Amino acid sequence: MCAYNAVRSPMAEAMAKHFFGKSVYVQSAGARKGEVDPFALEVLDEIGIDARKHKPKSLEELEEWEGLNFDLIVTLSPEAHHKALDLTRTVASEVEYWPTPDPTVVQGSREQVLEAYRAVRDGLMQRITKRLRS
Repeated sequence: MCAYNAVRSPMAEAMAKHFFGKSVYVQSAGARKGEVDPFALEVLDEIGIDARKHKPKSLEELEEWEGLNFDLIVTLSPEAHHKALDLTRTVASEVEYWPTPDPTVVQGSREQVLEAYRAVRDGLMQRITKRLRS
C-alpha cells in the first residue's frame, strides 16, 4: 500500500506476484486512487515484468471488493501506513512499514528520473524476496 497505488505499491505487487504468485495472494492499494505511472511500468519492463494491466485502487475499494482478509499489509508511505493502521484496528492483519522514497519527486534528466525509479524497484525487490521467502 502506498499513497496513490500508482508507483510503489503496483511495483511491489507486480514483483511479488512474479516471484511468489503461486504461493502468496497479493493485491495493492493506495491511500487514494491515482493514475499508473509510465516510469514505474518502464522499470518493471526492464526486468521482464509486465504490469500494464494494473488498475489503481484505493484501500476502501480493495476493502469493498475483497475485504481486509490479509495476513500482512505492507505500507510504503507514511500516509498509507496511518490509513492501514486505522482500517485494521479490528482486523487480525499484521501491518509493516517499509519506508520507501517517492521517485516522482526526483527532477532532472530522463535518465536521472529512471535511476530513482530503479532504486525504488531494486529496494522493494530485495525486501519482498527476503520477507516472502521466510
